[in-house]
Amino acid sequence: MFIARIGLFMIDYDKVFITGGNGLVGSCVTGKHRPSSKEVNLLNYEETLSYMQENKIEYVVHCAARVGGVKENMEKLGEFFYENMLMTLNIIEASRVCGVKKMVCLQSTCIFPDDATYPLTTDQIYKGEPHPSNYGYGYAKRMTEINARAYRDQYGMNIVNVIPCNVYGIGDNYNLESSHVIPGLIHKCHLAKQNNTNFEVWGDGLAQREFLYNKDLGKIIDWMLLEYDSPESLIVSPDMEHAIVEAVVLITKAFDFSGSVEYDSSKPKGQHRKPSDNSKFKELRPDFDFTPLNIGIKETVDWFNANYKKVRK
Repeated sequence: MFIARIGLFMIDYDKVFITGGNGLVGSCVTGKHRPSSKEVNLLNYEETLSYMQENKIEYVVHCAARVGGVKENMEKLGEFFYENMLMTLNIIEASRVCGVKKMVCLQSTCIFPDDATYPLTTDQIYKGEPHPSNYGYGYAKRMTEINARAYRDQYGMNIVNVIPCNVYGIGDNYNLESSHVIPGLIHKCHLAKQNNTNFEVWGDGLAQREFLYNKDLGKIIDWMLLEYDSPESLIVSPDMEHAIVEAVVLITKAFDFSGSVEYDSSKPKGQHRKPSDNSKFKELRPDFDFTPLNIGIKETVDWFNANYKKVRK
């Protein structure tokens, strides 16, 4: 049994259920119960409730989501909306029935309006529509906050929400059709080196993103489960934005790739910038040390190379 205590508050990690617990973020969060989708189908309410009751779950970290890159988001708007909505509705209602003491839900900066003012702040979330390229996923993730707020107000549930920027790291999804930007670039660079071909990058490389290493986010979620109780969603991001071309350079360096890199400006590139306001997190955790992008990418590429046969691709 692993127990953590902060003041009078104590968590028994044998009673923590992490949805998506074997994925990019969930694998970095502390807790015992992390069933696969084959063991518990979160789209099925009865299965979800039964698992939680049988294991006497007291805490939930909801990381599971149907996610993808620009291409898949645009092509499967309805699927992304339906599955993400249903998973969240099921896990929050099951948590209510089970008397869960606290829940942390993972959101995304995709919830912000396309025409939001930068940096992104939580008071802008409902002032416009998400970007057209991923509004299915974006609206579903917005509803996570609404769902949490409604259950907090009616039932007194302690549900908190975290909004991380672009997460990457070990154990990501590297499928070229459904991956996010960094894992997709890593896989493309691997194939280019293996096949002695050009490394093709969608867009012009000028779009900028804040990148968050998954190990860092795992530590932050562990802290939130113990100490963060505010109904306001917490934005988590490093202070620095990086152009996609910077990530490409770091990836080619990590692979020791010396071939040609080609940018295809005719392909979708998503929003140009999405800087976020992390001032509240910095106020609460001024001592938190984010992993530099070059170190995170190097560790991720090294893991990818060592585990290529079994990575999600």
